[in-house]
Amino acid sequence: MKDTKEYKPSPSVAPHPLKRLGQHFLTDQNIVKRIVTALSPRSDETVIEIGPGTGALTHQLVGSVGRLIAVEFDRNLAPVLEQRYGANSNFTLVRADALEVDFCSLLDQTAKARVIANLPYNVSTAILQRLISHRRCLSEMVLMLQKEVVQRMVALPGGKERGYLSVLVEAYCETEALFDVSPGAFRPPPKVWSTVVRVKFKELSEPGGDEILFIATVSAGFAQKRKTILNNLRNATGALQEVLKRNGGASIVLCKAEVELQRRAETLTLAEWDRIVRAMK
Repeated sequence: MKDTKEYKPSPSVAPHPLKRLGQHFLTDQNIVKRIVTALSPRSDETVIEIGPGTGALTHQLVGSVGRLIAVEFDRNLAPVLEQRYGANSNFTLVRADALEVDFCSLLDQTAKARVIANLPYNVSTAILQRLISHRRCLSEMVLMLQKEVVQRMVALPGGKERGYLSVLVEAYCETEALFDVSPGAFRPPPKVWSTVVRVKFKELSEPGGDEILFIATVSAGFAQKRKTILNNLRNATGALQEVLKRNGGASIVLCKAEVELQRRAETLTLAEWDRIVRAMK
């Protein structure tokens, strides 16, 4: 049954945010409602909430979706969430680190879930990358991230914010920045602004036809942003270096892909990354 009371955690049930976990608890109810409205939860779907914290979003979601799976790492917060929402038959609490969870294993084999999260700043990029790696069982996400992270996510080729994350997100996602959130919406207030972003996974997208090779190539390409793509690929290690050698080396691969050797990684388009990877297959 949906709890229609406004969520106001009392000090007795709201543990103090832990700095080591990058916790900033969302307390502004107007922002909570805007985030939930952006998700537009449905009664027939499964939603995964990452880092529910004290339950600001959880409180709005538990009575609105078919199944709510909350992933919480903080051992102090988990009992609070279990006590408050455990009686709801559609609520499942997973006490685990989101960087280690197999999200697809939480779902039925044929099911796809949507994700909602206020991600801790210190691990937000790593969690986002993990979610992308689980896109086979996820369809859409509404995430609150540090504003600078969202700027990197949507950065276009040639921009100073363009980096590995930009290319990864462009390759597998359609991204829309929805609205900014001021530090005052949190307890304690962070030193930076946040942005709520909608991320939809592309149905068919496999740049270069090889995900592992694509990710390794882009990662190596941005290893040192001041260096050219040629120098960065020449300095690649491990399996990627072996693949490059089998194809005549970095300069031959780039020539085959019709990419100028002195270009820097941030200037390359997704299509050019695709050509580089395909030139090694």
